[in-house]
Amino acid sequence: MTTVATQTCAPLARVSGDDLQVPLVQGGTTTYANFDYAASAPALAQVTDRVQQLLPFYASVHRGAGYASRVCTESYESARGSVTRFLDAEDDQVVIFTRNTTDSLNLLAACVPGDTVVLDIEHHANFLPWTRHGRRVVRAADTLEETVRLLVAELCSKPAALLAVTGASNVTGEVLPLDRLAQIAHQCGARILVDAAQLAPHRRISLRDTGIDYLAFSGHKLYAPFGAGVLVGRRDWLDRAEPYLAGGGAVREVTTTDARWAPAPQRHEAGSPNVLGAAALAAACDALCQIAPETLVAHERTLADRLRAGLAAIPGVTQLRLWSDSPDIVGIVAFTLDGFAPGEVAAYLSAEHGIGIRDGRFCAHPLLARLGLDGALRASVGLGTGTADVDRLIQAVATLVEQGPTWSYAKTDGLWNPTPETRDFAEGNAGAAACL
Repeated sequence: MTTVATQTCAPLARVSGDDLQVPLVQGGTTTYANFDYAASAPALAQVTDRVQQLLPFYASVHRGAGYASRVCTESYESARGSVTRFLDAEDDQVVIFTRNTTDSLNLLAACVPGDTVVLDIEHHANFLPWTRHGRRVVRAADTLEETVRLLVAELCSKPAALLAVTGASNVTGEVLPLDRLAQIAHQCGARILVDAAQLAPHRRISLRDTGIDYLAFSGHKLYAPFGAGVLVGRRDWLDRAEPYLAGGGAVREVTTTDARWAPAPQRHEAGSPNVLGAAALAAACDALCQIAPETLVAHERTLADRLRAGLAAIPGVTQLRLWSDSPDIVGIVAFTLDGFAPGEVAAYLSAEHGIGIRDGRFCAHPLLARLGLDGALRASVGLGTGTADVDRLIQAVATLVEQGPTWSYAKTDGLWNPTPETRDFAEGNAGAAACL
């Protein structure tokens, strides 16, 4: 048995699927161990309760006088208040509901009146949208301090409208000094946007205290279902830009020759909105606000430290880092295993142990390239993770190294799969009716 750290902890909150039973290729079932929180976090119990509460009132918002419509309108608009409180937003910062972080950043990209400076370590969501007006890429250095110095040099070299940075790397979990970067951006005449998709579930963020101008995150990474995200930020750019989508709800008046657009947030929320998604995201924000920040960090660090120590004791495991001087890392551990393709390891963990882990390039191709890798493994923890889950993962990886897999695996259509595959993936769709 691989030795791990001694400090233990239980899950911090109930999440959907925490008792999910999954089949194994060798037969039988086991409780699913989810280490893919960084991709999509399961919904909190408070979130699913809120969705169930609102479903009977399902109706269109803003333009209906019926009671159900009024209830949905109140729920949708009050959700902005939950997000505002969660982020401690300034009075002049508006909350716009979107589909996800990618949607939010593409929206803002259409509003930025000038160049945007980014690092080469960004998730594609915070790397690709800025090309439309002028993207200036800074190559991150081997230390965080030197990387900050390079950003300062770029921002001072010629005017930029925006500095767009991740809050925490989606590959390594390393956190950037956001308050310091905000101050630097402002001194250089730029604003700052933070992609908080990976940071918001792990750390409380105060827009007021840090001076962050714009921030985006996705509900599905914050313990809410898919389909809802937010862009929060200063009003002036958002009010001056063309609507993100042209349509009903974004206008004050329409004639056959012209349209008078509404201000933000309505200006960028045309069409019938995702009411349930906004309510679910707000419920997640409210639930996280009830957890003391120090409790959240202590739980996560206990799990991550245990996982890192356990993996470090396994021959052939290399854990990934961007910087040697990172002061803070969220609950994400990326690693490689000598002699095994990342996809093969992930398939083995799923098929033989019922453990879900992410493999690939994590929508961060430039970052993986600078690390000299064409793929890696990523284990991420969350509120529903306990030390028993961590021990299962460590032992499963150790067993693979010591004994090898008990099943055969092959790569087909770019994906690793057990051969033969004995599990039925249609189980989750058993309630669907056939179309006759």
